[in-house]
Amino acid sequence: MVFNYLPGKTVQVPDLPYKDSVRLHPGKTALIIVDMQNDFVEQDGQLVVASAKDSIPKIQSLLKNARDAGVKIVYTQDTSFLADKEFEIWPEHCLIHTHGWEIIDDLQPQNTDLVCMKNRYDGFYGTWLDHFLSKVWHVKSVVIVGTVANICVLHTAASAGLRWYQVVVPADGISAFSEFEQALTLYQVSSLYNGSITKSVDNISFSLNED
Repeated sequence: MVFNYLPGKTVQVPDLPYKDSVRLHPGKTALIIVDMQNDFVEQDGQLVVASAKDSIPKIQSLLKNARDAGVKIVYTQDTSFLADKEFEIWPEHCLIHTHGWEIIDDLQPQNTDLVCMKNRYDGFYGTWLDHFLSKVWHVKSVVIVGTVANICVLHTAASAGLRWYQVVVPADGISAFSEFEQALTLYQVSSLYNGSITKSVDNISFSLNED
């Protein structure tokens, strides 16, 4: 039997194992909002993900529920400098202290939130994220939302999974350049990192009686 390993113009998406509900202990959980910055979200941004705008109300809803429950809140902030090697791959974006680098007004951090500037795709790489999650807050589970799903969301989810955090990703809380990249993110999280995926942020709740 001969197998053709060259993907065609269309590929079949495997069934995604969405969970109807995920209930997490608020004291052991952090919500990580990945790179919801002007350059990725606003119309005049340098590297806009068209569907990122649509995810804002969903992230706002989850963020409110998380804050009300006492869940720890983390933002990653993509941070670039002039002559960054990443600009050999992508257009110049998220230059530090520019408007495009700032987190969008609709999701502004509060003083008690952790903001992790990062220079690579992964929110854990070279940042203090794991220190706060594991050593300071004793977090066991992370809910990850945000944009450029198959890159920064997925790399951050991968690093969390490899550190044995329980990873939860709601489909309507992430955005990508294409439907394929959106599906790829959800598939990888659920299949490689033993993560849980849901169709909506509404399927995630915070309770002392966790699942």
